[in-house]
Amino acid sequence: LTLPFVFEMDTTPESYLDLFPLETIVYLTPDSENVLEDIDPGKVYVLGGLVDESIHKQLTLRRAREQRLQTARLPIREYMVRAPNARNYHCETLAINQVFDVLSTYYETRSWPAALRAGVSSGKGYVLPDTAEQ
Repeated sequence: LTLPFVFEMDTTPESYLDLFPLETIVYLTPDSENVLEDIDPGKVYVLGGLVDESIHKQLTLRRAREQRLQTARLPIREYMVRAPNARNYHCETLAINQVFDVLSTYYETRSWPAALRAGVSSGKGYVLPDTAEQ
């Protein structure tokens, strides 16, 4: 008998560095060279985020490296294509709620295309290949 995994989110004023062993933490950042291929129930995923309207390239990756943490990025490039758009705008940086939507949908469906469809808005300039011509 296998008990279902609980996808859980909690908030606390304590640092994740004080709550979990470093080897269990995976810091999610769009700048990582490592692709998140699956969700490991033995890992703790930290959604790297900034409260800022501008994008600061590499900032969350630098923070994770300073803390000696594993990093990963969502597989946007692996499953999605750049959609032609008037502004030629393409961005893999998502809001925290979008990342959470992707992760929770992936966990439920075990499908990256379904998860990315749920969390990556077309305004980011990426679409799934089956919707690229639309």
